[in-house]
Amino acid sequence: MSHPRVAVIGLDCASPTLLFERWRDDLPHLSKLMADGVWGPLRSCHPPITVPAWACMMSGYDPGQLGVYGFRNRTDYSYGKYAMANSTSIRHDRVWDILSRAGKQVILLGVPQTYPIRPLNGVVVSDFLTPSTQNAYTFPAALKEEVERVAGGYVLDVEEFRTNDKAALLRRIYEKTDKHFAVAEHLLKTKPWDFFMMVEMGTDRIHHGFWGYMDPAHPSYTPGHQYEHAIRDYYRDLDRKIGALLRLIPDDCAVLVVSDHGARAMQGGICLNEWLIQHGYLTLTRYPDRPTRLEELEIDWSRTRAWGDGGYYGRLFLNVKGREPEGIVEPAQYEPLREQLSHELRAIPDPQGRAIGTTVYRPEELYREVTGVPPDLFVYFGDLSWRSVGSVGFNTVHQLENDTGPDGANHDWDGVFIFKGPAAMVPRAVPPSNGFHIYDVAPMLLQLFGLEIPQGLRGKPMVAS
Repeated sequence: MSHPRVAVIGLDCASPTLLFERWRDDLPHLSKLMADGVWGPLRSCHPPITVPAWACMMSGYDPGQLGVYGFRNRTDYSYGKYAMANSTSIRHDRVWDILSRAGKQVILLGVPQTYPIRPLNGVVVSDFLTPSTQNAYTFPAALKEEVERVAGGYVLDVEEFRTNDKAALLRRIYEKTDKHFAVAEHLLKTKPWDFFMMVEMGTDRIHHGFWGYMDPAHPSYTPGHQYEHAIRDYYRDLDRKIGALLRLIPDDCAVLVVSDHGARAMQGGICLNEWLIQHGYLTLTRYPDRPTRLEELEIDWSRTRAWGDGGYYGRLFLNVKGREPEGIVEPAQYEPLREQLSHELRAIPDPQGRAIGTTVYRPEELYREVTGVPPDLFVYFGDLSWRSVGSVGFNTVHQLENDTGPDGANHDWDGVFIFKGPAAMVPRAVPPSNGFHIYDVAPMLLQLFGLEIPQGLRGKPMVAS
């Protein structure tokens, strides 16, 4: 088979229910890609969040193999050492590493976990995890001045996307997206490439900021709100921008539009550490008089068996004797305690006493191998309908609002997958019965370039040889 160029357009958090169903007729360029290619839901990883999902997609390894379980990860079994998962956390090759060594020219724009930048055969503009534009966020370094000029001042992310000032937030989302696509067009026009990849974070930011205004399933939804169509209008604008990119991509190129996970209405939050306190698993030296992050409080480790982290999913850790510095859970009680906690966490109801369908997993149930310092239990409250609230001081297990700022959406299991390629690259006629999987993308891309697929990947190629 021939090996034409490949362009990947990533839309962080893009929802299949919106793109494939609700607004497909409003998105002519994406709809044409769908009509001319194959498409379907793309099942995300455990956990379905930006970090580690993009790294899983572009490496073919799972979070256990990567040792990355979220944005912040424990670096050892002490109580307070966490590190942000940037590019230095990824020790496996991603697609562009292999392509670069094979002599292919690469363009990367805003792809998560590319900062700090590693030199490659091509150009890089790093991602939203870059501390600021004062840092070295381009490769080569001289590209920075070019990017700033084209964008009229580059923006790495949408600042303060959890805010009640929705008018200002909407302006920042569009500003960031406009600058990002302006740079994308410039790079496609001026730089040689075999592999182009960009990831737009605006889809994620607008979902978290405006989901409750457009989704009747959201508890705060009110028909006719002034922002009811904010997300739809943004998707329309994205479609126009993607159309402009497609006009710069030759017909013999393969085009892939993907998202790392989807989004859904957040019904509220389950205060994980409040529940642990109420049930005698976690003991503080003093209960706070206002909502406070757990890391700011003093924990009585001599009387604490478990504690947790908040976020889109709950991470629960056990205080194991011989593992944690002041561990009290005997190794022989480790498995019985995990089983007990799993059963009790799944039984937490909503405020009206109704079951919410929480799922709980051990890391060894999810991954081929477990590296780094994983949670002892992964907790998806309401199977992602409810957020995990890590702060303490609410005197209740249930919260209607997010503890880190206004947020209307939680993540969902399925992202989007749209693939259009020339006749020489024949994709599977239909997705497998359970849809495409995030781990399949990396081997598919390597196969398109005719390159050897590394051993040990979780995914399988999605195109016929």
